[in-house]
Amino acid sequence: MRFLPLLAILCSFTSVLHAQLGPDVAVFQIQFGRDKALQQVVIGLHDSTAPATVENFKKLIEKKYYNGMRFHRVFPNSMVQTGDPLSRHGPRDRSGTGGPGYTVPAEIKKPHVRGSVAMSRIDDHTNPAKASNGSQFYICLEARPSLDGKYTVFGEVLAGFDVLEKLSNARADSNDFPVEKIVIRKVTLAPRDSVDLNPPAAPLPTTPN
Repeated sequence: MRFLPLLAILCSFTSVLHAQLGPDVAVFQIQFGRDKALQQVVIGLHDSTAPATVENFKKLIEKKYYNGMRFHRVFPNSMVQTGDPLSRHGPRDRSGTGGPGYTVPAEIKKPHVRGSVAMSRIDDHTNPAKASNGSQFYICLEARPSLDGKYTVFGEVLAGFDVLEKLSNARADSNDFPVEKIVIRKVTLAPRDSVDLNPPAAPLPTTPN
């Protein structure tokens, strides 16, 4: 019985964290190479602290903007990045430079903890206002305090850490671009309460090292 108070505290803490999220989540279906099984990643959105960023992200999802894009940067057990339309068919050395043709005002309020989802942007010299790229974003697989105060964090991973960790360890070229195609097949928005965050585990594909 002495463990019940601790359990109650942990449940309460989790409820508070989820209460900070908006009502919708982004559900990603990701394909590794030729593997036909799609791997799911679910991202909760910080509507209250990054409203303009979340609104833009939702609009792009509704337009199916992210469908077919590749993950174009991976860092083992640390970070993955996607959201560049050039990653679909463009040359690898240009991946990381594309976007929808506009920026989003900075909404820098939250720290980079494990699971944080944040917008990419160009450097301070040419972008002193720290405005975000219109579509590219990265996901932290570990805390990255060195990035705090520099980029807009607008979401957090709720499910699919194993998928992202597998993705981050994919064999990459000298530009950190995965050699094997790892593609976002589909992204949809769904009510947070309607999504199973603990579905039966699907076998992860075996990717070349």
